[in-house]
Amino acid sequence: MIRLLASLLATLFVLAPVAVQAKVQSQAPAFSSSRIIVETRGRGPDIIFIPGLGSTGSAWRSTADRLDNLYRVHLVTLRGFGETQIGDNVSGGLAGPAASEIERYIREQRIDRPAVIGHSLGGQIALRVAADMGDRIGRVMVVDSSPFFPSLIDARTTSDQVEPLARLGYQALLLFGDQALKSQVAAFGVDMGLAGDMVFEGLGLQGGDRRVLAQGLYEALTVDLRPRLSEITAPVTVVYGWTRDPDAPRNRLEGLYRYGFEGLARPVRFERIEGAEHQVMMQQPQRFMAAVQRFLS
Repeated sequence: MIRLLASLLATLFVLAPVAVQAKVQSQAPAFSSSRIIVETRGRGPDIIFIPGLGSTGSAWRSTADRLDNLYRVHLVTLRGFGETQIGDNVSGGLAGPAASEIERYIREQRIDRPAVIGHSLGGQIALRVAADMGDRIGRVMVVDSSPFFPSLIDARTTSDQVEPLARLGYQALLLFGDQALKSQVAAFGVDMGLAGDMVFEGLGLQGGDRRVLAQGLYEALTVDLRPRLSEITAPVTVVYGWTRDPDAPRNRLEGLYRYGFEGLARPVRFERIEGAEHQVMMQQPQRFMAAVQRFLS
């Protein structure tokens, strides 16, 4: 079960570049939230980008740089990630309130049928927004994400089975923090191998407040959004990293991704990006950008 947790953890954290000042700021009505921060730039049809666990909107910076001459891009950051102030994310849920605030942002900014692109935990938030807002959303792309992350390890896994492991991860992050967690796990006599390296190298670069990281981790492991897929009316594209190596775990994920999204009312489009793992947009930016262009067209 510890190895299952290690595999799940390895799919949830991203390395993200340090934020830089936006090149262009569009003139939009003021928006204030105690849960999220939104940076807006460019002009044209709207694209909302949602980052993964422990990352800020700067995870999408290079993608946005190629789009803001034709589109108005909105880079979302959940408060408490990176060096941002935690705000009301200090307590309660994380992904649900973030989705509600993104929905409020869409309404108050009078955004017409935006494209929504989310990575990892951000992909789950994008699915929540699409289920809540129906035809107010134009289209959705989820990047290396799933409506229920444990199903990427075993399609038969249930939320109840994973909950004790998720609680262990929650408590470990709160107790040890992202810097000490690896050494503490090693002290337990557990060799997490490559999965552990991916988790612990990602944590601490942007990272964030350990309370928010722990809550986000817990929710990503336990919340099952598959029952809500039938409420999504927007077309959905699923992008994921892939390898030709038959012995690599990435090679075997394809069927599990397809199974996880079976509940959508409309046929889903799958885009596999060869040579990428979890950080698809950073590891294969050209191939990822081509997939985004197809998604937007």
